[in-house]
Amino acid sequence: MALRCVSVSTEETMGAGPGGEYYLGDALSLLPEIMEKYEGQVQCIYLDPPFLTGQTFRMSVRVGETDWKNMSGSVHVPTFQDCRDAAQYFATMERVLKASHKLLKDEGALFVHVDYRAHARLRILADEIFGEENFVNEIIWAYKSGGRARASFPRKHDIILLYRKTRKQYFNIGAVLEKRLAPPGNHMRKHVDPDGRVYRSIRSGGRVYTYYDDDPVAPTDVWDDISHLQQKDYERTGYDTQKPLRLLRRIERCCSRDDDLVMDLFAGACTSLEAAAGDGRRFVGADQCPLTVNIARRRLADVKTVYHLGPSPETGALCRAEVVGGVGLYHVTLAEFQLETPCLNRNGFEAVDNWAAGYLCDGVFRAASHFERSQKEPRLRLELRVPVYEGVPAIRIGDISGKSYYFLLDAPAAP
Repeated sequence: MALRCVSVSTEETMGAGPGGEYYLGDALSLLPEIMEKYEGQVQCIYLDPPFLTGQTFRMSVRVGETDWKNMSGSVHVPTFQDCRDAAQYFATMERVLKASHKLLKDEGALFVHVDYRAHARLRILADEIFGEENFVNEIIWAYKSGGRARASFPRKHDIILLYRKTRKQYFNIGAVLEKRLAPPGNHMRKHVDPDGRVYRSIRSGGRVYTYYDDDPVAPTDVWDDISHLQQKDYERTGYDTQKPLRLLRRIERCCSRDDDLVMDLFAGACTSLEAAAGDGRRFVGADQCPLTVNIARRRLADVKTVYHLGPSPETGALCRAEVVGGVGLYHVTLAEFQLETPCLNRNGFEAVDNWAAGYLCDGVFRAASHFERSQKEPRLRLELRVPVYEGVPAIRIGDISGKSYYFLLDAPAAP
C-alpha cells in the first residue's frame, strides 16, 4: 500500500551543539518574522549578498551514485538571478542593513562581503546606518584563482566591511591567530634560546623587542593566506558563489564566543552555518533557493537544527516503505519512490538526495534518523533504524531539486 503524503512546514533534526535554525525564503520577506524573534540578540551577522553582476548563478547538482563517487555535478540548475537594477539593489540592501543594526546586540558586529561593484555605495550606506564612528575595518580578501584580464588589471580580491553596533563591541584577535608563514624581517638579529627556539630581536627607543619564529601572529586587514575554493576541493557543494570554511571561521571566531548567536541572511552554500555550529555557536540562516535545503541538511547533518521550509506538497510523489518493529526500534526500509513528474529528468531512487525517518508531533516532523548521499556513502541507504518515541511515525524524502515530501508510516505497535 502506498504511504499517505502529508503537508509539513517545520522539521527538526536531533543532534549535538547549541543548535540553530534555517529558513527557506527571501530575506526581505522573512525579516519581520526574524526580527520579532531575534531583535537585539545576535552577536555576529555575516552578509554575502549578490554582487550586482546581473548574472544568473547556478549549482552543479550531484545526482545518484556515480556523481557522488566522482564529486562532480552532472545537472546544472539556476540558483538565483543577480540584480541588474542598482536602485532596486541598494534599496534592498538598505532594508537589510537597517534590520541587521536592530538585530545585533550592543556587543555585536556586522560583516558585509562585497566586491568592487557595490563596495563604495554600500560603505556610504552602512556609515549612515551604523555611524561612521562604528566602522572598524575594510578587509581585503586576496586570492589567485580565476581568469585573466586584458583590458584591466585582473581583479583578484573581495572586500569585507566590518562594523560594530556600539563601542561595546566584543572582539578577540587572539581567537584567530595563525602560524607565521615567514620569519620577521631580515633587519632583526637572529638568535636561538636554550630550548632551541629561534627568535629575532631589534632595539628601538632604548628597548629590545623579541619575536619568536614559531609564535602565532594575528591577521592584518589583508587576508591573502586563505585560498579561493578550487573546482575539485573537497568542501565544494556545487553552489557557484561558495566561500571557504576557513574564511568564515576567522570571521565568526574573532567576534563571537561559545553559545553566541551568528546570523546569515544570504546563506547560500551554508558555510557560515557549518562554521558557527563547528565552533559551538548558535546560528540562524536564510536563503531563497530550495537547493540550499539539501546543502544545509548535509553540512548540518549531526547538528540540532530547526528547518522552516513552508508547506510541503501533499501530492506529486508515491512512496512505499516497510516497517518492522524491534526492541525499542523501528526498522524502516524504502521499497519505492516515484515522482509524478521527473525531477531534473530523474525519477525513482536516483531522484532521492536524502531521507529521514522520525515522528510527526503537533505538525512538526522530528527526524530521529537520517541519510544524505556523500562521497563516503554515495549509494542510497534504503534502511533506517528509528528509536520508539511519541508521535506519529513518518518519513521525509528530499529530492535532488530541494523539494521535501513527508509520508505517514503504518508502523506496528511498539513492543
